[in-house]
Amino acid sequence: MDLNFSSISDIYNKYLSDSATKESSSLSKLNASRDYSKATDDELMDVCKKFEAYFLEQCFKEMTKTVGTEEFSSGATSTLIDYYKDEMIQKIASDSTEKNSLGLAQTLYEQMKRNYNL
Repeated sequence: MDLNFSSISDIYNKYLSDSATKESSSLSKLNASRDYSKATDDELMDVCKKFEAYFLEQCFKEMTKTVGTEEFSSGATSTLIDYYKDEMIQKIASDSTEKNSLGLAQTLYEQMKRNYNL
């Protein structure tokens, strides 16, 4: 996976649009309007952590594409494996962000605080 700044920006923009359509909370309304100057510190950090988890999830999904799955080729088994694999990847990405953060969330948080003069 060739990762550069434009692809990170694309992932972030996709995350913002996905989270705005999936959630109906006040935080997703902030995402939709992209007016972070009204966000509290906790809301801002929460968005940054969710983005880091989403970013990790996308990285993990790309990594799983490199692993062969020929031995699990039966239809029903393959469907179950795909379902639970996606659920597990989301859980691992979320747990990784909460327990052993890459530092991406903190860096985004600090930059957003600086850019929005919060």
